[in-house]
Amino acid sequence: MQLRADAGVICWDHFMQNSIKLRSLTASDCSIVSDHFAAQGWKKPLEQYQRYWQESLGGKRDVILAELNGLFAGYVTVVWQSDYPPFRQAGIPEIVDFNVLIKFRRMGIGTALMDEAERRIALRSPSAGLGVCLPADYGPAQALYARRGYVPDGHGVYYQGRYPACGETVRLDDDLALYMIRQLELDR
Repeated sequence: MQLRADAGVICWDHFMQNSIKLRSLTASDCSIVSDHFAAQGWKKPLEQYQRYWQESLGGKRDVILAELNGLFAGYVTVVWQSDYPPFRQAGIPEIVDFNVLIKFRRMGIGTALMDEAERRIALRSPSAGLGVCLPADYGPAQALYARRGYVPDGHGVYYQGRYPACGETVRLDDDLALYMIRQLELDR
């Protein structure tokens, strides 16, 4: 039996979606996550994930892990009370620290993680927020957010707890971000 090319894509997409498992972070995952990012040269210290796990126990943060065929592939977190002042004041939960291992990109993992984060947020809020860093390294995330319908919140870029003034020089690093919002479907 031969499959048409378009049928093959559908089958592959169906296979990929079925092999992605999403679950919450556990204490034993912390070192695994940190080690996988260290192996690809990213500094993601063990203490960060231990803090995330503690915050998840206290209800401050949800941490959603993705596995592909049983292998850790990425994660995203939802912070229920944002540190970003406009989101905090409006009660908008924030998607924070979204990462997929490089070797698992373009396999639907990021989409699955974002779908789950937004599903959880929609149970509590009609809007989801996020901040995207501006360096080129974040280009894939910037494009993904735009495709998902996120739009700038209208406040401009935010840097180290403030909005830089026009003409001011700031460093292009992971602290320079544009905050964005998406209105979610109200299937609550």
